[in-house]
Amino acid sequence: MSSPEQALASQLRNIEAKTGHDLAAHRAAIAVSGKQKHGEVRAWLMETYGLGYGDANTLAHAAAGSKGAAPSSEQGAADPLDDIYTGKKAHLRPIHDAVLSAIQPWGDFEVAPKKGYVALRRKKQFAMLGPKTATRAELGINLKDDVASERVVAQKPGGMCQYVVALATPDELDNEVLSVLRRAYDAAG
Repeated sequence: MSSPEQALASQLRNIEAKTGHDLAAHRAAIAVSGKQKHGEVRAWLMETYGLGYGDANTLAHAAAGSKGAAPSSEQGAADPLDDIYTGKKAHLRPIHDAVLSAIQPWGDFEVAPKKGYVALRRKKQFAMLGPKTATRAELGINLKDDVASERVVAQKPGGMCQYVVALATPDELDNEVLSVLRRAYDAAG
């Protein structure tokens, strides 16, 4: 499993490969563009380099030196999960740990922290996990297959994930949920 710093470094290397420019060159180009607000920079990067929203967003944060994508070692790389599972949602962290412990034996994958959740990826994202409310976490699953389950709930087309599972305790991560998650893991790989 990769650390958040490794995931960010990998994403920035992929962006460099796509665009042919390193982070310093992007910083210079952004400065010349005149764009200053984060949303303006992100939109400009998407238009100028043909980047997707996620890559442009990460690049905008990295170029600005902000911690929006993931903390860097210069910023004191505290555990980003502490920001996600804080306050009234701190008791949901064991659900997160249970999910990662269950899928770790399957093989390599990246854990990419976002503002309020983590993305789980192989070649493609296969799931997302984070607090949904103060009393439950949500496991979003990216899987094109049909799933016949009352617990694994299909979502409207066009969303980030095709299925979601509400988890109030680590015990709710059962074989039914894990088998669907494993299918998504295998399909992403």
